Amino acid sequence: MLFYLIIFVVTAVDQISKVWIRSILKVGESMPFYKDIISFSHYQNSGAAGSSLQGSARYLGILAVVIIAVILYYRKKGSFQGFFKEAGAAFFVGGAIGNGIERLLFGKVTDFIVFRSGHGVMNLADLAINLGVVFFVLDMFLSYRHKLLPKEKNFQ
Repeated sequence: MLFYLIIFVVTAVDQISKVWIRSILKVGESMPFYKDIISFSHYQNSGAAGSSLQGSARYLGILAVVIIAVILYYRKKGSFQGFFKEAGAAFFVGGAIGNGIERLLFGKVTDFIVFRSGHGVMNLADLAINLGVVFFVLDMFLSYRHKLLPKEKNFQ
């Protein structure tokens, strides 16, 4: 149940945030958000991360649908065992749905979160996808660490 709740919340919050940004900022306009660390700047991206593959939004939307279907298929088969894998998959799917909706409907994605560190312009779906990847990596690290721990010796 948590899996689907995460997907729903990520998708809903992402879509609401994009509608909000489009309603308060014109494309290219900016406003500070949190000190000098984060600002909001309204951009429309018809490509992928880092503005690569410009004009390919519809193809990327179709790819998102395929990726979502694959993740749901493997989840149903029981391939995602444990909290971090389940949550990681859910954040990834929620983010893919959020960006996929815009790519398929509008042929572009609304990006607006700008970090001072200079890592490009993102949206909440992008952050959810990144968090999903972090959860998968964390799960791999913890699984690897668990395998390396010495087995408890039975002293009798």
